[in-house]
Amino acid sequence: MNDEIIFPLMGNPGSPREPASASRTLRDIALAYASSQASAPFLIAPDHAHDPGRVLSYGDLLREASALAAELKARGLIAGDKVALLMPNGYQTASLFLGAMIGGFVATPLNLRSSRAGLAYALDHCDCKVLFTTPTQSAELAEALRLVSRQIAVETIDVDADRLFPDAPQSFRLEPIDENAPALLMYTSGTTGTPKGVLLSHRNLVAAATSVAKWHGLHPADRVLSSLPLYHINGQVIGTIAPFLSGGSIVAPHGFSVSSWWRDVEAYRCTWINVVPTIIAYLLNAATGSPARRFPDLRFGRSASAPLPPDQHRAFEASFGVPVIEAMGMTESASVVFCNPMQRELRKYGSVGLPCGVEAFIADPQGRELPTGEAGEIWFRGPNVMDGYYKSPERTAEALVSSGFLRTGDLGFRDADGFFFITGRLKELIIKGGENIAPREIDEALLLHPAILEAGAVGIPDTDYGQEILAGIVLKPEAQLSETDLRAHCREHLGRYKTPKFFTFLSELPKGPSGKVQRLAIAKAWKKPS
Repeated sequence: MNDEIIFPLMGNPGSPREPASASRTLRDIALAYASSQASAPFLIAPDHAHDPGRVLSYGDLLREASALAAELKARGLIAGDKVALLMPNGYQTASLFLGAMIGGFVATPLNLRSSRAGLAYALDHCDCKVLFTTPTQSAELAEALRLVSRQIAVETIDVDADRLFPDAPQSFRLEPIDENAPALLMYTSGTTGTPKGVLLSHRNLVAAATSVAKWHGLHPADRVLSSLPLYHINGQVIGTIAPFLSGGSIVAPHGFSVSSWWRDVEAYRCTWINVVPTIIAYLLNAATGSPARRFPDLRFGRSASAPLPPDQHRAFEASFGVPVIEAMGMTESASVVFCNPMQRELRKYGSVGLPCGVEAFIADPQGRELPTGEAGEIWFRGPNVMDGYYKSPERTAEALVSSGFLRTGDLGFRDADGFFFITGRLKELIIKGGENIAPREIDEALLLHPAILEAGAVGIPDTDYGQEILAGIVLKPEAQLSETDLRAHCREHLGRYKTPKFFTFLSELPKGPSGKVQRLAIAKAWKKPS
C-alpha cells in the first residue's frame, strides 16, 4: 500500500506530541510532526540578509521533501537513488538533506573540504543521479567533474529562494519505505587511502537518534545551536536528526563564529549546544581575561568527534557555567557509541563515557576480551551500526566481524566502573624504540602551556628508534614561544623520552570536517631540517 501525502497538511499545531521514538523511518517522524505541530519551528538559519533568521517549520519540511520527491521522480529517479549535496549549511541544505531521505532517496552529502581528486572519487563512486550545489562551489566542482567518468545532472540552488520547487504538484503518492532501506551515504576522510562510503539505513539513523534523545532527555521544548557541517555525521545525526526525532528545534548558522556564538545562544534561547573540542578551545581563548558568563537557558553542551582535554573541559565549565557531556561516535555507527551520563556526579573527565545503545568491549589482536584496565582495540555492535561499506566487500569484511561487532581502530581501555577511555588510533600510535606512546598524551601536555591554542603529535620515521615524535603547534594570537622554552615545558611534563624531537609552528592544524586533527597530514606536510 502506498503512502499518500496530500496538501494542505492538516493537523493541530498547538500542543507538541511526545518524541517520535517509536518511528521506524525518517518519513514516519516527518508525517507525525507535520500532523501534530505543523507550524512549530524545526530549523532557524541565522542569516544577516534575513535577520533574525529564516525559519523552516515541520510542515514546511514535509512540503519541501514532497516537492523534492516530485521533482526527482519527474527526472526519472526512483526510490533508493543517490542524491548528492555539495552545499554549506543553510536553510536549503537542511531541506534537501532531510527531504531526500524522507522522500525515499539516499542523501549523499559531500565534504566541502575535499581535494579535487577526493571529490571526483566520491562523485564517481556514489552513483548519484543528481547533484545539488550553490554558486560558490561551481568553480571547484567544474574541475572535479572533469575527472568523473559518468554524467551527473547538476542543479545550482538559489540560496535566497524561499521555496526550492514552488511549482511541485500538491498531491501525489510516494512508495513505502522499509526501515532497512538505505537513507544516507557518507564518505570518510580517506587520510590513509581512498574514502570509504558508509551506507546507513533508516533503522540505523532512527536507532542512533533515539539513543541520543533518550540519553540527553531531549523533548520538543529543546533547541540546539549547532554549527557543525551537514556533510559530517555529527552535524547530521546529533545536531539535526536527534532534534528532529524529539520534536525540538535547531539553530544552524552557516559555520562556527566566535563573535556570534553566544549571541545566537542568547537570541534564540538555546537549551543545549553541539560542539567539538576545537570550538571549545576557541571560545575559551576568546574569553580569556573576561568575567565568567552564565546562560540560564542552557542545560548542557555535548562534545564529540575528537578527544576533549580534561583541563579545557573543566575551564569551559568554569567560564560559562555549562556542563559539557563528552561523547564519542563514528560514521559507521551513525555517530553514537559512547556518552557520559547527564548527572554531573557520575561523569568522568577524560572519558568518552559509557556504551550508548551499543554493546562494547576492549579486544586483544585476536578479538578476545581484555580485562578491566588493559589497553586494546575498541569493538562494539548495535542497531545503529552500518551493514557495510558501499561497493566494498573487502573493507566491510575487515571492519565487521562475523558476530556483528565493528572493529573501530581506536585504542583504549575500560575502567572498573565501565567507562571507556580513548588513548589513540592504531594507525596513529607512536612506537619509539619499541615503546607505545599515545599521541593524546603529548597533546595534553603541550596544551598545559598558556601560549598554546592547539597541538597535535604524530610519529615520523627515525633510523635509530623506528619512530620519533613531531608536534604541530598553533599559538594563541600574539603569543610568542621559543622552541627552547617549549622543549623545557615538555621535559617537565613528559620526561625526556616522550618529549618531541621536532616542532612545527602552524597557523592551524589540518582537520577533518568534524574538527578531528589529521595527524598524518601534519607529518606529510612537514619538512625535516637539513
